[in-house]
Amino acid sequence: MRLLAVALGFISLLQAQDAAPLHAVDLATPVVMDKLVAQLAAKRVVFVGEFHDRYDHHLNQLEIIRGLYEADHNLAIGVEYLQQPFQSQLDDYIAGRTTEQEFLRESEYYPGWGYDYRLYAPIFRFAREQKIPVRALNVPRTMASQVGKTGIAALSPEQRAYLPKDIPPADEAYKARLRSSFEGHSAKAKPSDFDHFVEAQVAWDEGMATSAAKYLNENPTRRMVILAGSGHISYGSGIPKRLARQTQAAYAIVLNSGEEIEPDMADYLLLTKKQNLPPAGTLGITMEEKDGEVRIKTLSPGGAAEKAGLKKGSVLAEVDGQPLKTTADLRLALWDKKPGDRVKAGVGKGSTRVVEIELGGRSSMPPAKP
Repeated sequence: MRLLAVALGFISLLQAQDAAPLHAVDLATPVVMDKLVAQLAAKRVVFVGEFHDRYDHHLNQLEIIRGLYEADHNLAIGVEYLQQPFQSQLDDYIAGRTTEQEFLRESEYYPGWGYDYRLYAPIFRFAREQKIPVRALNVPRTMASQVGKTGIAALSPEQRAYLPKDIPPADEAYKARLRSSFEGHSAKAKPSDFDHFVEAQVAWDEGMATSAAKYLNENPTRRMVILAGSGHISYGSGIPKRLARQTQAAYAIVLNSGEEIEPDMADYLLLTKKQNLPPAGTLGITMEEKDGEVRIKTLSPGGAAEKAGLKKGSVLAEVDGQPLKTTADLRLALWDKKPGDRVKAGVGKGSTRVVEIELGGRSSMPPAKP
């Protein structure tokens, strides 16, 4: 995969007096990877944005991490994908004390984040191989949703502890971008609903910035690469300026292709073709949770489960010896399986029947973020 980096130094072009400014980017003079890394290495913090379901975006993030690590081993990584209460579980995995499967279960990765872990596995594995510290930046998953309903003032003391005492409000440009997103999903909302929506985003950004700032202030010789959704990074309005306020650290913003290009949105834009994960091994079912059990809700005609004789309403008690209490447990049991792999499924309460199933395949489509 060829990675093309463009420095977003816009050239202003003259136009008629009443026209909007016109800017141009020279795509014929890309920044080669070595030069990009050298320029990024001059900053203490490098933000690399992403669309969560773009595999090529995560491969680009890994290339930047590799380059910066080669330039200076004194590197750390901050990620949006894990919540701060699970820092010790993340530390155990990076240190080699737990397996990947144990890490995913104990960090509640699938209930908390939900995207196909294969998107991120190369980054976590590289960090583990090189013993690069990884910081869980996200606030507890119920916290942002609660702020969205009742505002920051209604947080419990335990929740409020994830945020600093003084929190600057969102800037007007950020609020305008948030309003566009809000109105696309909340046509009948009250004005106060938007205010709480903005507060939720601010709490989310501020919480992640505070987690990263705490680590950087406690480890003054470390640099950090921060990986998060582009909306938290672009224009510096989300995490970057809030982190700089708490650390005075110089930073650079790198965004991946897929964005509308605008002045001041980033320092660099990475241009790559969209790349998908290989097909995942699947059972060909949809699931539902009921009374602490995972039941088959629907079966795909001709899918793996139907071929194995499973029926709608059947209880899946375990897969390959892993007990199933939630749909997230099933995703955890299957995340690294490929089409054609065979699994043993315990069917019925107490696994009264064991069925061997050959998994089918489809392209992986990550779910919407929880």
